[in-house]
Amino acid sequence: MEARINDLEIKLAYAEDQIDELNRTVFHQQQQFDALQHELRTLRQQMQANQPGEARNLREEIPPHY
Repeated sequence: MEARINDLEIKLAYAEDQIDELNRTVFHQQQQFDALQHELRTLRQQMQANQPGEARNLREEIPPHY
């Protein structure tokens, strides 16, 4: 009986370590996600600030190599 309890304690400790590792991973991924959202918002604002009021026709624009 003591050996079974010992095995369960070992498994519990392993499971707790795994949960802690998963929590750290999720936390870091959330930080990356938040940073990417902020960057996307900033890029969207920059694009809107640089856009003229009327729609552009890309066929009329001269490519940069001309």
